[in-house]
Amino acid sequence: MKVTNIQSLKNILSDKGYKLTKARENTFSALLSPEPQSMATLIAKSQDKVDRVTMYRNIDLFEKLGIVNRIYVGWKYKLELSDNFMDHHHHLSCLSCGKVIDIEDEQHINEFIKSVTDKFSFTPRHHQFEIDGFCNVCSKSKKS
Repeated sequence: MKVTNIQSLKNILSDKGYKLTKARENTFSALLSPEPQSMATLIAKSQDKVDRVTMYRNIDLFEKLGIVNRIYVGWKYKLELSDNFMDHHHHLSCLSCGKVIDIEDEQHINEFIKSVTDKFSFTPRHHQFEIDGFCNVCSKSKKS
């Protein structure tokens, strides 16, 4: 994981004309997790520091500025810090229990992306690679 610090957040915000408020700092602190989190989880973690409406507004701003990414799990989503704060990675998302698993083997995915972009003389700016399906536990319970 990359160094996640408030100074980097402050720099991103100030570069776009925003200030680092206490509520934004608390929202950012709630996002510091190795696992993607739902809005409900973020609100619960910050309930005594950031009200619900402010949390949604901060997350909207953070998405707009590239501070957080949405990870879709079916029609729902979870949030995690962007590549500005974490190492780039991809996910497997369980459509039954909502578990999100980081894919550790990036080499093959990156080779595939490079071959596709080279084939079409395409210059990528950003990519996300997500696979939806069912985790081992949910797959077993569906067979029973």
